[in-house]
Amino acid sequence: MSAASSNDCPHLDSVGEITKEELIQKSHGQCQDCKVGGPNLWACLENGCSYVGCGESHADHSTVHSQEARHNLTVNLTTLRVWCYACSKEVFLERKLGPHVKMPSAGKLISPVQTPSPVRTLLVPPAGACDELDMETEEEDELRTRGLTGLKNIGNTCYMNAALQALSNCPPLTQFFLDCGGLVKTDKKPALSKSYQKLITDLWHKNRNSYVVPTNLFQGIKAVNPMFRGYSQQDSQEFLRCLMDQLHEELKEPIPEPEDPNQAVAMDDCPDEDNHSQSDDFQTCESCGSSDRADNEGPKVPEDINEAEMLISEQNQNNRDWQKEKNLINNLEIPSALFFTYKSKRQRKYHSIISEVFDGTIVSSVQCLTCDRVSVTLENFQDISLPIPGKEDLAKLHSSSHQTALVKAGSCGEAYAAQGWIAFVMEYIKRYYVDICLIWFWGPVVTLQDCLAAFFARDELKGDNMYSCEKCKKLRNGVKFCKVQGLPEILCIHLKRFRHELMFSTKISTHVSFPLEGLEMQPFLAKDCPAHTTSYDLLSVICHHGTASSGHYIAYCRNELNQLWYEFDDQSVTEVSESCVQNAEAYVLFYKKSNDETQKERRKVTSLLNMMEPSLLQFYISRQWLNKFKTFAEPGPISNHDFLCAHGGVPPSKASFIDDLVMMLPQNVWDHMYSRYGGGPAVNHLYVCHTCQNEIEKLEKRRKNELDMFVRLNKAFQEEESPVVIYCISMQWFREWEGFVKGKDIGADSGQISEETWNFLHSIHGGGPMVTVRPSVSHQEAETSQTEEKIEVETRSV
Repeated sequence: MSAASSNDCPHLDSVGEITKEELIQKSHGQCQDCKVGGPNLWACLENGCSYVGCGESHADHSTVHSQEARHNLTVNLTTLRVWCYACSKEVFLERKLGPHVKMPSAGKLISPVQTPSPVRTLLVPPAGACDELDMETEEEDELRTRGLTGLKNIGNTCYMNAALQALSNCPPLTQFFLDCGGLVKTDKKPALSKSYQKLITDLWHKNRNSYVVPTNLFQGIKAVNPMFRGYSQQDSQEFLRCLMDQLHEELKEPIPEPEDPNQAVAMDDCPDEDNHSQSDDFQTCESCGSSDRADNEGPKVPEDINEAEMLISEQNQNNRDWQKEKNLINNLEIPSALFFTYKSKRQRKYHSIISEVFDGTIVSSVQCLTCDRVSVTLENFQDISLPIPGKEDLAKLHSSSHQTALVKAGSCGEAYAAQGWIAFVMEYIKRYYVDICLIWFWGPVVTLQDCLAAFFARDELKGDNMYSCEKCKKLRNGVKFCKVQGLPEILCIHLKRFRHELMFSTKISTHVSFPLEGLEMQPFLAKDCPAHTTSYDLLSVICHHGTASSGHYIAYCRNELNQLWYEFDDQSVTEVSESCVQNAEAYVLFYKKSNDETQKERRKVTSLLNMMEPSLLQFYISRQWLNKFKTFAEPGPISNHDFLCAHGGVPPSKASFIDDLVMMLPQNVWDHMYSRYGGGPAVNHLYVCHTCQNEIEKLEKRRKNELDMFVRLNKAFQEEESPVVIYCISMQWFREWEGFVKGKDIGADSGQISEETWNFLHSIHGGGPMVTVRPSVSHQEAETSQTEEKIEVETRSV
């Protein structure tokens, strides 16, 4: 393969001619210095040099050769990735773009673009890249101690360190940042996702440091939320929310949806939060919208609906529209031929690795006890905030569950016929009063299942907490209950240990027993919940020691590589027993779905890769979906839309790093995965989409034309000594428009423009209302109208 020119690395010109077969032959050799074999040997790519050396896992003779011979480029013979020592980064051997051809899944040929476009190159992954999917190729000894790096406390930051360690031991999220670096590209400040990716890389590097200093990420968090500035102790769960919200905002991408302009979703207002108890320790499902991004409204349900119909899934009407896209280029009517018209679009929905890993759905229902009207709301959540029930609440929960069980058991007349009423009474005493006595004598034994039951228990809305019924138009007694409609891959559970009153805060130090394996969510699911996996295993737990005003955070995490538990206490990392973890005072817990069938499927794919069957076709597949396949219990259908545009090609914005987005699979592996999971589309040819390129060029032309026209009109306005009419324009809108044309974000609440400028912008974007400020024509005329003078001074001062 020959190297093409590259704007990123100037040293690619020194690469000599070398074929893939030669690289494969070298991979079976040895280091020319220490005679160690593969994997992970490195071959020098300098023209005329045939050196092969070992990597960092051994004596790193490849680096020594580069320094002595001043040869900059080397290729890993296992992954076929190229590293430049001079640039200190990975570089790519580029290949000219192939012809524009039909996609395997396309229904018709895409006609070629008539107008010539600049020559583009597409970085195509090497055929051997599919080896990365083999989860058994890496040496266990080399991986055994990864992920055991501490974090330095840089000023009361134990809350941040514990949260970061707990997150870093969530495999779906961590592997995304390790394997899907191409998707972590953002221009949004403060680029927290890049700081987090660098931190994860350092924490899981094979050359494990004793600790890492998370300065960049801490600075980014302080820029996002001023609450974390200074050196005071903060809440670890609040830090988690802030971090995950910002990561989602930076990494979100639009969800591809088929256009359906007739589809509309009627929304029904959620009951006012003021109608629910927010101050009691024992709270139920009114706190289910714990994520700041959860909606407070849901799809409207017909009034005549029974309880069984209340929990019907409405996943096609997903309520994740909490991130509103400001679409400045829609609904335009432009008479000039210089511009083109954008069609109106529906508000787009977004997803990210954060939403795919942590997002679940709760269906919440409120029933008016007067008219029986039921209001149903679907709410997205990223964590569930559970109350810790006290003695009375615990007894009430156990009593309710026991009575329900007895009623169900005695619903048939013959159930207790043989035993008689004495046996029934004894059973009741044993199952109810004995438990109550144990609670009063030895204190309540609160389990995580008790907290979940308290959260999902029915909540009576009466007294000061009555329900505002829209049908009755009055406050009515009601009942509220909720169930889980969609389970997340990782279930984040927050125990509400802190109560913050007006003058002081208190902490609930009750020990909550939680399982390390087999947390069952089946009792709390809606009847038609589509989840096949309902059992969860513990990944990590954040603990708080101390009082509400002062304390210390640590984390217990299970290492994914050796399945052992470790205590992360800032810089200190110590192996602990399972009993030590179970006795911890849990504050935030991370549970992951457990599914043995997925493990079997991964082993099946590994065996197919090892068969090395000859294949005429190689299929491209999304690295992001492969990460889900390797780490999710339910990866879902194959989705290649993260590297494809709506036309089936590669978006021009992603062409330069397509190698970071895709991997190549042999046909037998693709066929097996496609038959097992479905989805798609199938891709065996990559090309830059010319349609998208033309749209980008048109959009850039439009931006330039709008900016040039505005500058010309505004210059004429500034040169005019006494304008007849001056219009006011909303500076909020103007900042958005300015950001659209040139990326600036400055200005006041309003600005002054000429009538021609107003007409120009209004003809393109519409809107209003039109607000005019008529300046004084002369000084004498200004003195006759105090009102106009006041307006003049106020507007001119802007």
